[in-house]
Amino acid sequence: MHEIELKKLGKITRLTNKTFQFERELGEGFYAANYFLKSNKIVKEHAPNHIVTMQWFQRRDGAMLCGIDEAIAVIHTCAIHPEELVIEALNDGDIIDNMEPVLKVTGKYENFGFLESVIDGILARRTSVATNVREVLKVAGNTPVFSMADRQDDYHTQVGDGYATYVAGIDRVSTDAQGKWWGGKGMGTMPHALIQICGGDVIKAAQIYHETFPNEKVTALIDYNNDVVNDSLKLARVLKTDLNGVRIDTSKSLIDHYFDDKDTSGFDPHGVCKELVFALREALDKEGFNYVKIIVSSSFSAQKIKEWNELKVPVDLYGVGTYFVNNTTCGFTGDLVMLDGKPQAKEGRANYPSKRLKKVPYPIY
Repeated sequence: MHEIELKKLGKITRLTNKTFQFERELGEGFYAANYFLKSNKIVKEHAPNHIVTMQWFQRRDGAMLCGIDEAIAVIHTCAIHPEELVIEALNDGDIIDNMEPVLKVTGKYENFGFLESVIDGILARRTSVATNVREVLKVAGNTPVFSMADRQDDYHTQVGDGYATYVAGIDRVSTDAQGKWWGGKGMGTMPHALIQICGGDVIKAAQIYHETFPNEKVTALIDYNNDVVNDSLKLARVLKTDLNGVRIDTSKSLIDHYFDDKDTSGFDPHGVCKELVFALREALDKEGFNYVKIIVSSSFSAQKIKEWNELKVPVDLYGVGTYFVNNTTCGFTGDLVMLDGKPQAKEGRANYPSKRLKKVPYPIY
C-alpha cells in the first residue's frame, strides 16, 4: 500500500485495513448522508451497472494531505465488491494544492457512492489537522512542539488526530490514544488537580510526584497561584536538578502577580505573555537554574509562535491544542466526473488530470 515517509522523524509506517477498526454501522450507511442512501437505492433499482469515476479535491494551496490510507481502508472494508473498484490515490503526507485530485475511485456507483460524505469528512479532518500542525512546525523552527489536543474535542477524534499530527511531524502527544496508529505513547507530568489536592502547594505536589515516579524528572505546572516567577524559584531551590522544567498555562483573564508592582502600560500583561517568560528565564538563570526548561501553553497559534520566535522569547517547548484540531482549514469535495468512460460532471467540474495519482492494489494487506 502507500508508504508514508516521515523524514523528519526518521520513520516509515504502513497503514492497512488491519490498522483501522471501523464500526459495523459504517458499512450499513449509518454515517452516510441520507440522500446518498436514497440515491443508491434509486440507482440499484432504475439505473444500475453504470461505471462512474468519483474524485476528491480541496481548495487550498500548500496543504498537507492526510486521511488517504484511512479512506482507502473504508472503501476496501465497506464498499460492495471492493475488489472490482479501481482506486488511484496520493499518499498521506503529500503536499497538495487547490483543486488537485487526491483520490479517484472508478466502479459501479451503487457499490461505493454511499461512502462519499464519510470520505469527505475523513480527508477534511485529517488534512486540516496535519496542515495546522505543519504550519506550527514551520514557524517554531528548532523549538519542539507538544500536542495537547486531547481535550479540545470528543475523545473519539484522538486516534485519527494523533495520527495526522504524527504525519505532519510531531511525536510528542498527551494520550496513548493519539499514538495508537503509529505506536506512540502519551507524555506529561502533573495537572492543576494534583496541586489543588496538595492545598495549592506546588512544592509538595512536585515532591510526591517525584516519589511516585523516581526515575522521571519533574515538569511542573507553575501558574496555580498565578505567581510564576516566585513559585518557579521556590521549586527549583528544592528540587534542583530533579526539576526538568516549568509550564506556564496562565488564563488570558489573569495577570500574573509578577506585574503587581510594575508598569504594564506598554504591553498586554494578561495570560502567558512574552514579558513574563523573559522575566522567568532571567530569574532562573540568575540563581543558576539555567537548565530548567520553560514550557508554555494556552491559546498558542502558528501566528503567535512565529511572532515569539522572531522576538527570541526563551521558550523550550510549545504546548498546542485548540489550533490543531478546532481549526478546519481544508474541506474536501467528492464529485462524479466520468460516466461509462465519458466526461460527465456538473458545470464547473471535470476529471482533473494528475501525474501523481497511483493505483492502489487490492487487497492492501
